[in-house]
Amino acid sequence: MITQQRSLSGSSQSPRSPSSQPFLSVSVTDPAKMGNGVQAYISYKVITKTNLPEYQGPEKIVIRRYSDFVWLHDRVFEKYKGIFIPPLPEKSTVEKFRFSAEFIEMRRQALDIFVNRIASHHELQQSEDLRTFLQADEQTMERARSQETGIFKKKPADLMQIFKDVQSKVSDMVLGKEKPVEESNPEYEKLKHYIFELEDHLAEAQKHAYRLVKRHRELGQSLSDFGNAVKLLGACEGNALGKAFSELGVKSEILSIKLQKEANHLLMNFEEPLKDYFRAVQSIKATIGERASAFRQQCELAETIKLKEIDLNKLRLTRSERMADVEDEYEELKADGEEATRRFETIVRLMNEEIVRFQEQKTLDMGLAFHEFAKGQARLANAIADGWRSLLPKLEACSSSQH
Repeated sequence: MITQQRSLSGSSQSPRSPSSQPFLSVSVTDPAKMGNGVQAYISYKVITKTNLPEYQGPEKIVIRRYSDFVWLHDRVFEKYKGIFIPPLPEKSTVEKFRFSAEFIEMRRQALDIFVNRIASHHELQQSEDLRTFLQADEQTMERARSQETGIFKKKPADLMQIFKDVQSKVSDMVLGKEKPVEESNPEYEKLKHYIFELEDHLAEAQKHAYRLVKRHRELGQSLSDFGNAVKLLGACEGNALGKAFSELGVKSEILSIKLQKEANHLLMNFEEPLKDYFRAVQSIKATIGERASAFRQQCELAETIKLKEIDLNKLRLTRSERMADVEDEYEELKADGEEATRRFETIVRLMNEEIVRFQEQKTLDMGLAFHEFAKGQARLANAIADGWRSLLPKLEACSSSQH
């Protein structure tokens, strides 16, 4: 979702130039393994270039690890209700994949996209936590992580359970299994239905994209094995047939490399974007859960205020000594109710803006991903056809010389 020139305005002028437009460019680079055994982790160099006055200078380089990105995600999720918070790549629990070159590069790319989505969002880019993440030294960052309270203090497993509970709650509401106080808004119901349907279709598309990548890799390996076997067969012959076999073997190995390259291209430019959008939809569902919670809280407070008003009217009739205390409670409840209404209306307004932005960006990103897929497949098909075609004259000559 972020272009190569990650500028708020698209400007490529130098930082701090008086004539330049505001921009904030972030790069996540140079992954490096730190430590050993179960304590091992990957660190990343995060490079920030900006001309925004609230930043310390035109360029800053800090070292971050995955848990720092999680900290940033959790902070903005808690503070910016109604905004679709960019998703993080999942944390691999399979030891043998954690430090593979492919996994590390996929994660680096996903983390780069994550932080740039925040940096390019007109609301999230103003986050104080983003500035801390991009500028603080490692010790300050570690203290910030360790001083969290409330939801931030919970372990990943606890947060995952909270997320699952929200997902389950929203699913039950959408499927009609649970009937809490909820909005009777046809447009909103339509949006929820679309999001859940989109999630299913993206999951299915990503599953088949994974199979395509796997198929390319398996075919590439099979061609490599076949090429090696045919070269050995050619070495036994020593005549024109042997030479043709050897060339067939070499060509098979060359095409095997092309298939492996295309498999990697498919993975990074087709399967990963699909997976990323699947995660993005899950983030939207979390926001739907927040909206449902805000609506319920608003309705529950409104009901409590009505009941308190009835109590207050009864006390006024009896001139009870408790009336002053109940009046104070009533005013406090009214203030809480007004705040709950403002919070809910803010979430609704932001969600309406966010879904438009999401749809526009999805159209661009999915169009690019499928274009890359088709272009790669065409390139591969042409390379394979050209490769085999180049062998036909020699193979035909061998077959005709035997008659």
